[in-house]
Amino acid sequence: MSNLQKWTGILATLVIVIILPLYASLEPSQQEQLLNDYYTDAVLASTEQYAQNCAVCHGAAGEGIGDNPPLDSDAVRMMSEVDLYRVIARGRDSTLMAAWAAEEGGIFSNPQVDDFVTFIQQANWEFVEARVTDLGLTPPEVIEMEVSEEMLANLADLPGGEELSAGLLVYAESCAACHGANGAGTVIAPAIDSADLRATPKEETIQLVNSGVHGTLMAAWQNLLPPEQISSVVDLIYRWPEMVQAGFDFPEVEVMSIPSSPELIAAGDRLFNIACKSCHGADGYGTRMAPALNNQIFLAETPDAAIYQIIAGGIPGTLMPGWGSRLNDQDLQSLVAFLRSQEASAPSILPPILDQ
Repeated sequence: MSNLQKWTGILATLVIVIILPLYASLEPSQQEQLLNDYYTDAVLASTEQYAQNCAVCHGAAGEGIGDNPPLDSDAVRMMSEVDLYRVIARGRDSTLMAAWAAEEGGIFSNPQVDDFVTFIQQANWEFVEARVTDLGLTPPEVIEMEVSEEMLANLADLPGGEELSAGLLVYAESCAACHGANGAGTVIAPAIDSADLRATPKEETIQLVNSGVHGTLMAAWQNLLPPEQISSVVDLIYRWPEMVQAGFDFPEVEVMSIPSSPELIAAGDRLFNIACKSCHGADGYGTRMAPALNNQIFLAETPDAAIYQIIAGGIPGTLMPGWGSRLNDQDLQSLVAFLRSQEASAPSILPPILDQ
């Protein structure tokens, strides 16, 4: 054996005995660092998308808003990656959770959905909240119509006053914005104080509230309210004349003519970009998830009061939620003013739906 072969053998042995074990000992830490880098990149990339598309429903800090569940929860973090991916990609039936994968009609690629899965499981929600705030995309606070103690006390004097009080609270929060002051109805919803309605068997009215009315803004409430609340508000409807005779003053929810000013339009523009852009697209030209609003057909055929109520009450069977419990009257009016300001320059033909 030559000296060269001898030294080659010695070096090979050293590689096997010393260098390979050393590399093997370092490899796990390198793999861990690569994995951490992947998580960091996925979370940072998804934070921006979350702020623009998801915070409006799930909250700036993932706390959940209204019927939209919190994401900052152990229950969500412990879901399998497969289940999380499926929910984000395909949405959930009978909820406001849209399908976000491009192949399902959404706006995210499969790798982006993968990143969102990592984001939900790894996110520092304090950082996310700060970033949403920095971008000016913090959602409006949830608000509710207040029913005064005096109103409840007046109802308590009537027979079955406790049940009537429960029905009034449901009506004030979920029904008055569409059915109007004193149950008189609005542009898009019929009167509740109706002899014809009270002539209908109560069981049929309960079923109508449960299932909604197809082709109208009357939602199916069975997935939003428990049976006892639906029963209490239907009882309120049937006992309406008793309360009128007792001189009861119902909470007023009037839709006034919508004013317009540069300040109101600018406020509506800002709010549209927070609450509406992710579905209706930049400048209201629509996406595959929601129709265009910036077009002559919609704006010419839809009066201000109807636009107001559509925003406030949502549209059943679609991804359009009701914003009436989250936006005050000034907010709703600003959105109407902003949309109406686009009418003069809106396309006369419905533009194609655009990807974001």
